[in-house]
Amino acid sequence: MSDQRIARITTTQLSFDSTPTTLEAHLVSPLSAVRRKPASTPGRTWFGDCAQVLVEIETESGIVGVGTAGGFSSVPAAVIDQHLAPMLIGADPFNVESNWDLMYRATSRLGNGGATMAGISGIDIACYDIMGKALGVPVHDLIGGTKQDKIPVYVSRLYALDDLDELAREAVQWKEAGFRTMKQRFGFTAADGVKGMRRNVDLIRVVREAVGDDIEIAADAYMGWDVEYTLAMARELEKFNLKWIEEPLLHHDISGYARLCRESPIPISHGEHQFTRYGFARVIEAQAAHLLQPDVNRVGGITEARRIFALAAAHDIPVIPHSNELHNLHLVASQINAPFAEYFPDVEPDTGNELFWKIFDGNPRATDGFIEMPSGPGLGLTINEHKVRELTLTTREHTSQESA
Repeated sequence: MSDQRIARITTTQLSFDSTPTTLEAHLVSPLSAVRRKPASTPGRTWFGDCAQVLVEIETESGIVGVGTAGGFSSVPAAVIDQHLAPMLIGADPFNVESNWDLMYRATSRLGNGGATMAGISGIDIACYDIMGKALGVPVHDLIGGTKQDKIPVYVSRLYALDDLDELAREAVQWKEAGFRTMKQRFGFTAADGVKGMRRNVDLIRVVREAVGDDIEIAADAYMGWDVEYTLAMARELEKFNLKWIEEPLLHHDISGYARLCRESPIPISHGEHQFTRYGFARVIEAQAAHLLQPDVNRVGGITEARRIFALAAAHDIPVIPHSNELHNLHLVASQINAPFAEYFPDVEPDTGNELFWKIFDGNPRATDGFIEMPSGPGLGLTINEHKVRELTLTTREHTSQESA
């Protein structure tokens, strides 16, 4: 037990910095299989208005911890505001295990995944930030220390679909910047027929020819394919030596992922939309992933992510979290089975994945394909108050007076 007590919890819903134009492009997504497309209005996408929920927790002694609830949704704010915050005012932020168990059990009737788990994640991450600041150490020192001075990262971008020359130029740009691994996006699904398959192959071919055989390439299908199409594409793409095909199926299709892992000539990765150690345990038991990609601000925070990393380590499965937000990087820095990290560069257009560059200062920048972890206390972040005010949709504060 520490002498710290939670006095205030604030949620702030933040908008996209600009309409994410990549979401309007012909990119593979879960909606690729839907014949009736959602109605759209200018300046809006099916992701909704809220890009991020910012969580701030202040202790009675004035320490402020910061976290985020992931998933591009405002719903985690409602989970925190209506269910979690009232229970945690007055709690010890150091008691992350018992606090996590309380939140999990109290929200079990809501479903222990999705926005519910994102809300729990935001609270948990902020508590680790508090612990680090109270003790004067970075979060990675609380969870195992650092295993290396620099973390290798792969660049995650390459959205161009129609202009293959542009795609090639961008790939060369990342190679010249020192990245030895890069990830691009697929653009076509079974609905696009044989022509779409050829166009997917062209996307990979162009990048491979642009960067040569010494650069590793992965590609993301973002839950838009089915098993048979993935296997067909994997056979067509085998000659390009892809490092992995990412998240081709919806997260619930564990049996489908298990078949892909048995039959695909290219490794299969997923986990960005999987939740809690229980979900990842089912994936691991089914041998349904060659590598796992959780996001700490979705799976249940740092407390639950540590359990997921341990489960994976027991089966020698590498874990490469989604995104280079610092809540993920502290796990990569400290856990033995995290060989490298994803890196969304600070570039435009902002897809939403890059918003953290705008709302936080202190994010480590890549040099020659590596980043160095901040040595300051907690997560190592400070809020860009001006940008947060500019992007705020709504905010709500919970205090001990409110609870009383």
